[in-house]
Amino acid sequence: MGGYLTTDTDEKTAVMVALITKGQPEEKVVEYLDELAFLAETLGLEVVKSFTQRMERPEVKTFVGKGKLEEIKTYIKAEDVKTIIFDDDLSPSQLRNLERELEVKIYDRSLLILDIFLYRAQTAQAKTQVELARSKYLLPRLTRMWTHLERQRGGTGTRGGSGEMEIETDRRIVRNQIDVLKKKLEKIEMQNAVQRKSRTNIVRVALVGYTNVGKSTLMRLMTKADVLAENKLFATVDSTVRKVAIDDIPFLLSDTVGFIRKLPTHLIESFKSTLDEVREADILLHVVDVSHPYFQDQMETVNQTLIDLGAADKPTIIIFNKIDKLVESLDPEIEEEMEYPPMTLERLKKTYLNAEGESVVFISAEKKENIAEMREVIFEKVKKQHMTIFPNYLKDTYY
Repeated sequence: MGGYLTTDTDEKTAVMVALITKGQPEEKVVEYLDELAFLAETLGLEVVKSFTQRMERPEVKTFVGKGKLEEIKTYIKAEDVKTIIFDDDLSPSQLRNLERELEVKIYDRSLLILDIFLYRAQTAQAKTQVELARSKYLLPRLTRMWTHLERQRGGTGTRGGSGEMEIETDRRIVRNQIDVLKKKLEKIEMQNAVQRKSRTNIVRVALVGYTNVGKSTLMRLMTKADVLAENKLFATVDSTVRKVAIDDIPFLLSDTVGFIRKLPTHLIESFKSTLDEVREADILLHVVDVSHPYFQDQMETVNQTLIDLGAADKPTIIIFNKIDKLVESLDPEIEEEMEYPPMTLERLKKTYLNAEGESVVFISAEKKENIAEMREVIFEKVKKQHMTIFPNYLKDTYY
């Protein structure tokens, strides 16, 4: 991926920065920084230290206060760290001020996610979508320290050096690039719309969920397709669609991009046609990683994203995955003594079976536990939808 990935040895280490605020208490910040470190790792960066600061709101000029900035500066100089990652988005002026003050590469949360998407994109459509989102995001943020245009210049970059004139040239390049990418994407989206229109006579099912919950493993299990499944955030960026049949009733199953907290707005806009797989689905399979300590927060992020996409009212099956990583139950006396008892399978079932009824299944895609039960639940939902498309359906005369 040319200049987008950090390959120099001295650029492989990074520090993270986050604020503890009234709306973002310390325990949340710890969770968010864990996720941010995982994102950094996905891009090939090793996080060596985290900095947090209690503030009512970010400092307008430099995000953190003067004393904390000095502390960060002292550390990165002593340890020769070349990358800093902020767990929030930085304004163009904050980015410029920080790069001028710290003289290292600065990532904010959105840019980090955009670069991971770019690294992961396989198809022409996904690459174009990410390039467009990235270009829109970077246009007001071009700086002398990191123009982000290494690819256009054959990987040389401009670190320091020729100043404002070069930045203005870069802005022209990016504006032109945005125009070109928009036209290219429009053409691809028209082709995709025609393709999706031809699928109206078959039930469409979409896998949704937080990133890295096991959607691709499940997709592979259900379709026997060669789908990338690994323990990294955003292993799936391209939408994969496969035809599946359960008891001779066919349906299309799509594995979509994983959702995440604070998904960049430009990315949602640019990924419109990929996310149309979710918007136009008849049934959603919401996959949840129950082994994650904050899986309920992740579920809330997914539900909110579905609301934003206008897809929250679709028939949904919640698939609680990775149950093999939970203990069956705890002794009530032991559980009572624990300040934060871990989620048990017994408590999970009690909570969600009561609330969701038959639209919930508990599985382990990796260990292939309860897969037959899951297929049965999916089949019943698909069959119901199938009968609305083909009310006179006769099993033995369908093909």
